[in-house]
Parts: sequence; C-alpha cells; structure tokens
Amino acid sequence: MKFNNIKLFAIAILTSVIALNCSNDDDNNGSVQMGPDFTGTYVQQDQMGRPAINTVFVSSGMKDAFNTTIPSQQNTMFQSMFETNLTGLSPAYANPGDANALGLDAPTFTGLLATDVLNVSLDGPTSFYDPSTTPATVLTGRRLTDDVITVELLLIFGGEDFTENPGLSNDNVDANDKAFSSSFPYLANPW
Repeated sequence: MKFNNIKLFAIAILTSVIALNCSNDDDNNGSVQMGPDFTGTYVQQDQMGRPAINTVFVSSGMKDAFNTTIPSQQNTMFQSMFETNLTGLSPAYANPGDANALGLDAPTFTGLLATDVLNVSLDGPTSFYDPSTTPATVLTGRRLTDDVITVELLLIFGGEDFTENPGLSNDNVDANDKAFSSSFPYLANPW
C-alpha cells in the first residue's frame, strides 16, 4: 500500500514537471506574429479591372506577363495582340472601319480594353453600361447589377447596333442568383 502511494506521488511530481516545462505559444514572446506580416516582398499575380477581357484577348503564353504589367504600360504592350484576337474572333470587325455600338473601331476599342482598369465617374451615373440614361452611360464604373459579360459580348460581337451575331452576344444570365443586400457591402448572402 505504501509503495502504491509513493508511485502515485512520483507520477504526480513527474506530470507537474512536464506540464510546467511545456512551451506556451500564446505568451507573444516573438514566436507568434499578431496581425498581417508586411515584411516580405510581394509580387502582383493577377488583375481584373474588366472581367473576362484577359481571358478572351490575351494569348495563352502571355497571361502572366499581362497580369503583372502595370496598366499604364498595358496598351503599348498588348493592344496589337488584342486587336488581332478581336478581329479573328468577331465577324463584327471583319472590315477595316467596322465599329461597335459605341462607335469604336477595332484599334480604338482594343486600345480601351488593353488597359485593364475599371473607370469610375466621379460626377455622373456609375455603370458598366446603362442605355436608359441620355446619353447612355458606358464604362463609368460598375454596379453589382450590371450584366458585365453580356455587355462585353455585345461590344465584341454585336456590331454597330448590337444586332449582329445574336447567338454570340448574350450569356443568358440576366440576374444574380440571390437578391443583393440594401445595406453595405450590398453583396448577396452566400449560400
């Protein structure tokens, strides 16, 4: 009986010694960083001012180069590639001088697209495309409800009045799958 008590006492002492010698990472002694770490070198990997434009107009071997080029240099570096790909894709630009509904011919339109930024109007309506305004609001920003992909398809394939190539000019997704919130940040709740 006495031997069992000594054994239990030794186990209790040993357990206490082990527990006291364990490291506690929560003591914030420099081994745990609180908050973001800004000490590294960061490299831009992607950009998407206008959805799907990179996907459609940047040739496969140039995707990384486009994604890491600052917008002020994109037009010079990529406009001719965009124009070649646009005229190869869209019969609406088959002839020199052909234009889209904005009146932009292939060189002008691809010059606009090659600089991958989302323009923002500071003093007027904000929309990717809103024909209900006079004149139509075009590329002055983006509302959550804007049908960006259909607008891009219309500008690429729809010709001068959006009627050319109707099978190519609509993604047939007319609304978000859930209603947007009426309060900031306005996004729909996730499923």
